[in-house]
Amino acid sequence: MALRGFCSADGSDPFWAWDVTWNTSNPDFTKCFQNTFLVWVPCSYLWVCFPFYFLYLSRHDRGYIQMTYLNKTKTALGFLLWIVCWADLFYSFWERSWGKFLAPVFLVSPTLLGITMLLATFLIQLERRKGVQSSGIMLTFWLVALLCALAILRSKIMTALKEDAEIDVFRDVTFYIYFSLVLMQLVLSCFSDRPPLFSETIHDPNPCPESSASFLSRVTFWWITGLMVRGYRQPLESTDLWSLNKEDTSEQVVPVLVKNWKKECAKSKRQQAKMAYSSKDPAKPKGGSQVDVNEEAEVLIVKSPQKEREPSLFKVLYKTFGPYFLMSFLFKALHDLMMFAGPEILKLLINFVNDQKAPDWQGYFYTVLLFVSACLQTLVLHQYFHICFVSGMRIKTAVIGAVYRKALVITNSARKSSTIGEIVNLMSVDAQRFMDLATYINMIWSAPLQVILALYLLWLNLGPSVLAGVAVMILMVPLNAVMAMKTKTYQVAHMKSKDNRIKLMNEILNGIKVLKLYAWELAFKDKVLAIRQEELKVLKKSAYLAAVGTFTWVCTPFLVALSTFAVYVTVDKNNILDAQKAFVSLALFNILRFPLNILPMVISSIVQASVSLKRLRIFLSHEELEPDSIERRPIKDGRGANSISVKNATFTWARSEPPTLSGITFSIPEGSLVAVVGQVGCGKSSLLSALLAEMDKVEGHVAVKTRLLVTHSISYLPQVDVILVMTGGKISEMGSYQELLARDGAFAEFLRTYASGEQEQAEHDDGLTSVSSPGKEVKQMENGMLVTDVAGKQLKRQLSNSSSYSGDVGRHHTSTAELQKAGAKNEDAWKLVEADKAQTGQVKLSVYWDYMKAIGLFISFLSIFLFLCNNVAALASNYWLSLWTDDPIVNGTQEHTKVRLSVYGALGISQGISVFGYSMAVSIGGIFASRRLHVDLLQNVLRSPMSFFERTPSGNLVNRFSKELDTVDSMIPQVIKMFMGSLFSVIGACIIILLATPIAAIIIPPLGLIYFFVQRFYVASSRQLKRLESVSRSPVYSHFNETLLGVSIIRAFEEQERFIRQSDLKVDENQKAYYPSIVANRWLAVRLECVGNCIVLFAALFAVISRHSLSAGLVGLSVSYSLQVTTYLNWLVRMSSEMETNIVAVERLKEYSETEKEAPWRVEEMTPPSDWPQVGRVEFRDYGLRYRENLDLVLKNINITIDGGEKVGIVGRTGAGKSSLTLGLFRINESAEGEIIVDNINIAKIGLHDLRFKITIIPQDPVLFSGSLRMNLDPFSRYSDEEVWTSLELAHLKDFVSGLPDKLNHECAEGGENLSVGQRQLVCLARALLRKTKILVLDEATAAVDLETDDLIQSTIRTQFEDCTVLTIAHRLNTIMDYTRVIVLDKGEIRECGQPSALLQQRGLFYSMAKDAGLV
Repeated sequence: MALRGFCSADGSDPFWAWDVTWNTSNPDFTKCFQNTFLVWVPCSYLWVCFPFYFLYLSRHDRGYIQMTYLNKTKTALGFLLWIVCWADLFYSFWERSWGKFLAPVFLVSPTLLGITMLLATFLIQLERRKGVQSSGIMLTFWLVALLCALAILRSKIMTALKEDAEIDVFRDVTFYIYFSLVLMQLVLSCFSDRPPLFSETIHDPNPCPESSASFLSRVTFWWITGLMVRGYRQPLESTDLWSLNKEDTSEQVVPVLVKNWKKECAKSKRQQAKMAYSSKDPAKPKGGSQVDVNEEAEVLIVKSPQKEREPSLFKVLYKTFGPYFLMSFLFKALHDLMMFAGPEILKLLINFVNDQKAPDWQGYFYTVLLFVSACLQTLVLHQYFHICFVSGMRIKTAVIGAVYRKALVITNSARKSSTIGEIVNLMSVDAQRFMDLATYINMIWSAPLQVILALYLLWLNLGPSVLAGVAVMILMVPLNAVMAMKTKTYQVAHMKSKDNRIKLMNEILNGIKVLKLYAWELAFKDKVLAIRQEELKVLKKSAYLAAVGTFTWVCTPFLVALSTFAVYVTVDKNNILDAQKAFVSLALFNILRFPLNILPMVISSIVQASVSLKRLRIFLSHEELEPDSIERRPIKDGRGANSISVKNATFTWARSEPPTLSGITFSIPEGSLVAVVGQVGCGKSSLLSALLAEMDKVEGHVAVKTRLLVTHSISYLPQVDVILVMTGGKISEMGSYQELLARDGAFAEFLRTYASGEQEQAEHDDGLTSVSSPGKEVKQMENGMLVTDVAGKQLKRQLSNSSSYSGDVGRHHTSTAELQKAGAKNEDAWKLVEADKAQTGQVKLSVYWDYMKAIGLFISFLSIFLFLCNNVAALASNYWLSLWTDDPIVNGTQEHTKVRLSVYGALGISQGISVFGYSMAVSIGGIFASRRLHVDLLQNVLRSPMSFFERTPSGNLVNRFSKELDTVDSMIPQVIKMFMGSLFSVIGACIIILLATPIAAIIIPPLGLIYFFVQRFYVASSRQLKRLESVSRSPVYSHFNETLLGVSIIRAFEEQERFIRQSDLKVDENQKAYYPSIVANRWLAVRLECVGNCIVLFAALFAVISRHSLSAGLVGLSVSYSLQVTTYLNWLVRMSSEMETNIVAVERLKEYSETEKEAPWRVEEMTPPSDWPQVGRVEFRDYGLRYRENLDLVLKNINITIDGGEKVGIVGRTGAGKSSLTLGLFRINESAEGEIIVDNINIAKIGLHDLRFKITIIPQDPVLFSGSLRMNLDPFSRYSDEEVWTSLELAHLKDFVSGLPDKLNHECAEGGENLSVGQRQLVCLARALLRKTKILVLDEATAAVDLETDDLIQSTIRTQFEDCTVLTIAHRLNTIMDYTRVIVLDKGEIRECGQPSALLQQRGLFYSMAKDAGLV
C-alpha cells in the first residue's frame, strides 16, 4: 500500500496487477511498476558494481588513452542523458509550483536516474584514463537500461494508440529522447577505443588483437575471425601467428613459479631443521660437542613420529596461478545454476500445452526465455573454459621452464636417478597432464553441486521415489572409485615402461651409426619391442577397465531413470506418470548424466596429475651443484697469484659413493703450462670436472681463475712447467719433466714404456679440446687454428675434424666454395638438418583407412554396427516412454503399467549390452592398431640410411616415439568412442524432433548446412594450428635433449642464461600456435551452440504453434531432446576436430614409411657362404662416392687391391676422404660409381647385414648403451661366457671386470658414462676380438685414448689379428710405420701408395706429414 501512495497521489495505481500483466491476451506493466522497478534496476546494477570496479581499475592501470571521437561522443551523450533526466525533475518542480500535486515517484526516479547517468559519464572518463578500450560493465548497464526502457516504450505506444487516453506530452517526449540516447550509448559501447599510449602492442609487428578487441568481440571470440578467414583461404604459416600476450610469455610466467618454489623449499627446510633438533636446552649449538647421549636419544624420539614435510608443489602452483584461475569458479557456479533453467521452463511449457485456455503469448514467452537462457549459458560457459585453458597453458610454460632451469644445475648423482628419457617425459607428458587437469579441476566441487540441485528438483517432481535412483548412483560410486584406483596403478606402470622405452630410443638414435656399423639393429629392435610388449600388456588391462567404465557411465542414467519410474508407479496406484513428470525428470536425469560421467574422468585426471606432481616434485627437489664450492676469480685481478689452487680437497660423483678424488693438493702459478698424466681410469677427467665444479666437493678449498687445455698427446710433456701424475684418484707425483725423470718413479717408468722421447710427437692431427672457465674471453680462431697464449708460449695447433663420428663437419666435408657451387644447383641438397615439416590441407581419408586397417576391418565395422544398435535402443525406449505418458487415465490410474515398465526395462538392457560390446571392440582394436603402427615406425626408422639421421634432429624422432605414439595409444580410441556416441545422439535427436513436429523439416536442413559450413571453416584453421603446434614442439625437445647432453660444457662456459633464453623462446614459439587453437575452439563452440540453441528455439516454437494437435508426451519428448542437442553438437564438433587433430599422429607415424630406405639387410639369393671372406682380399675398382645427390664426389677414381692379411694405413689431411673410404666399405653410403670386391664378391650385391657382420670396426667414438656389459659386447648372445672372458682378457679388461661386483652383468649407464673413455675404447676392442673377422677397420681408434691404452690396443691388434687384413685410418703416424703399405689420400684421390720407408724416400706428401709430426 505504501508503494501505491508513492506512485500516485490518490493511491489508485497498484505496483503489480495479475490481470493486467499475466491473465490477459495483451499484457502490460502497471504505471507504478514502470516508474519504480524498471527505472531502478539499471541504477542499482551500476551502483552495486561501482565500488568493485573502481578498485579493479585503480589496481590495473594499462596506460592512458587520448581523447577520441568515440570517447567525446560517449561523454557528450552521458551529459545529455543527465540533462534529460533532470529536465523531468525540474518539470515536476514546475508542475508543483502550479499547484498540481504529484506522486513522490516523479521526483525520486528522475533524481536517481540523473545521478546514475553522471556516474556512468564519470566511469567513461575513468576507463579512458586507465586504458580500458572496451568495457563490459558499461555495455551491460546500457543493455539493461535499454531493455527496461523498451517495456516502458511499448506501454507508452499502446497507451497513445487508445482513443480516450490521457497523454503527458513533455514526459513522453523526454522519454523518447532518453530511449534514443540510451540506444546510441549501447551501440557506441560495442566499439573499442584506440590502444593506450606507450602500450606494448604498438612496437609489436604482429600483436594479438585480443587486448584491443571490444567487449562483445571478446565474449563471442569474434576477434579471432580474421585469422580463421586467412586459414580457410590458405594453410596458415608460422608467420601468420600473433605474438603471445605479455602475461602468457615464459619471461613473465616462469620466474614467478621458480621464486615461489624456492620459497616453499626454504620453508620446508626450516621446518625440518626445527623438527630434527629440539633439545631441552636450545641455547647449545646444534651438533656441538656438548650434546650428551640422552639429548641425542631425545632428538631421535622427536624425529620418528613425524614424517618429513616435503615442499608442496601443488601449493606453489596454486600460489602462482590461483588468483587468475579463481575467476573460473565464479563463471562455473553461474553456469551450473543456469543449467537448471531448461527443465524448469520445459515444465511450464508442458503445462501450457495441457492448459487449452492459456493465452498464446505465454507459449512464445517461454520459448524466448528458453532461447535466451541457453544463449547466456553458452557465453558464460566459454568464458569459463577460456580461463581454464589459458591457466593450463601458463602452467605448462612454467613447468617446462622450471624443469629446464633445474636440469642445468642438478648434480651428477641426481642425473643418474633421472635419465634423459624421464626428464623429457616430465616436459612433454607430465606438463601436458597439468594442462588437462586445469580444465577439469573445478568439476570436483561443481559436479556434486549439480547432483544435489538435480536431486532436489527431482524430489519436488517425483517425491521419495527418487531415493531409488539415488541408491543406484551410490552403488556405482565405489565401483568407479575402484576403477580409478586401478587406473592409477596401470598409469604408473605404463609411465615406467614408457620412460624406459624413450630412454632406449634416445640411446639408439644417438648411437645409430654404431648400430649400423655392427649390424646390431635387430638386437635393439627386439629390446625395444620387449619393453613395448610390457607397455601393451598394461594398456590392454586399462582398455578392459575403460570398457567397463564406459558401460557403467552410459547405463547409470538409464538405470536411475528406470528404478525411479518403476518405484514411482508401483508404490501407489494413483501415481500417474504424465508427460510433465516423465520428461522434466528425464531432462534432469540428462543433466545428472554429465557430472556422473565426468567425475570418474576428473578423478583419473587428478590421479594422473598427482603422479606427475610427485615425479615433478622429486625432480625439482634434486640436489643442485654448488657453484660456490669453487671460488672463481676473474682473470684480470691478482697478477702473479696462483691461477689454480687446491688445498686438501676431496671430490665425489655422488654423496652416497666413496670419493673419486681424495686429498688433492696443488697450486699452479699464473702462466704455467701443466700436464696431468696417468693410466686409464685414474681420475684425470674427474680432476678436470672437479675444477669446473661438476663434482661434489666433500671437503677442502678450490680457487680457479683460468682456462684449461686438454690433450692426449705426450709430445708436449718436455715443454710443460708442471706435471701431475695421478694414480687411483690421488696425485702420486708432481714436478717438472726433468725432476720426475730424475726421480725415476712411476712417471719415468710410464715414459720409458710408451714414448721414445721426442720422436713420439703426435701427428698433426691430434685431438686438442678446450674447456673454458670463469674469465669468459673469446677464443680466437684463425683459419682453423686455435690461438691460445699460455705464459708467452705460442701454442698453435691445427684443429682437425677429420672424421668426427658424430656426423659433423668432417661428415659433410667439402670446401665452402664447392658447397656454394652445389648450392647454385640445388638449394636443399646440402641443408645439414631438416626441420620438422607440417603437412597442410585436410587429413586424407587414406589416413583413416590406414588406421582402420591397423585395427582390423572386421572389428571396425562391428563397432559401428554396435553403436547403431545402442542408439536405436535408446530412441525406442524414450519414444516408448512418451507413449506411456499419453496413456488415458481411468479412475485416477493408468492401465498397462506393467507392460509399459517391462518393455522400457528390456530396451534399457539391450542398450547396455551394445554399449559394452562397442566399448570393448574399440578399446581392443585401438591396441591392435597401436602395436602395428609402432612396429612399422620402428622398422622404418631403423631401415633408414645414415644420411636420414644426419638430416633429421633426434628431437623429431623422439617426438614421434613419445608424444605421437602416446596419442595413438591412449587418445584416439577414447576420441573415437565419444565421436561416434555424439554423432548418433545428434542424428537421434533430429529424428525425434521431426517425428513430433514434421514442420521442423524446413528448419533442420538449413541449420545443418550452417553447422557444416562453420565446422569446415573452423577445421581448416584448427587442423593447421595443431600441426604448427606439433612442429614447433619438436625444437623444444631437441634443444632440451642437446642441453642435457652438453650440460657440463654449457656450465663450463657459463652460458646458462643464453640457453635458458633460447629455451624460453622455443616454448613461446610453441605456445604461439597453441593459444590461437584454444581460442579457435571457443570461437567454434560459441557459434555452434548458437545453432544448437536455434534448434531448441524452433522445437519449442513449433510445439507452441501446433499445440492443439500435439500430445503433451510428444512435446515433452521433442523439447527434452532438443535441450540435449546443444551439448551433443558441441561434443560432436569438438570430437570431430579432436579426431582430425589426433589422427594427424597416425599421419606423422606413417610419414617415415615413405622416406628412402637403405638396401635390404638380407638378400636371400645372394647370401655369401658362411665362411666368407676366407682370405680378406679387398679390391676397389674405379670407386667413387658422394654423400648426397647433387653434391660433388668426395672420393673419385679409387683403384687399389689390398691382399689378405695386409696391414694398410690410410693417411691424409683433414677432409681428404679417409673416413669416406670406410663408410663406403660398410655401405653406410652407397657407391656413386665403380665397385668394391671382397674375396671375389661384389659387396653391393649382398645384404647389408651379411656384409657388416663380416667386417669389424673399432670406431673413433666408443659408444656404449645402457644395459649389462655382456649385452654391450654380444647383444645377440651368440658367444659363450668363456669366449667373452677371453676377449676381455685380450683387451686388458679382465682385471677390471672381475673386480666389479656384478662382473659381466655390470650395468653400464646411459652412454657408458660410468666407465672412463679409455675403458670404453677397450670395450670396443673386446667387441672386435669377440667377432674376429678377416677384415678389421680401425677408424682413428686411438684418437681419444692415452698412450698406455693406445699401446695396449696396438699390441693386441698386432698379435690377435696377425692373419687378418687391417685397414687403419691413422691418427698418429708412428702407429703405422711398421705396416706393409700406406695409402695417402688428398682431395678424395689416392696420391701415394707403398711401403712407409719407400714413401719417405719419395719426399712427397707422406714425407711432409711425417716431418710435421717430427718423425723425420
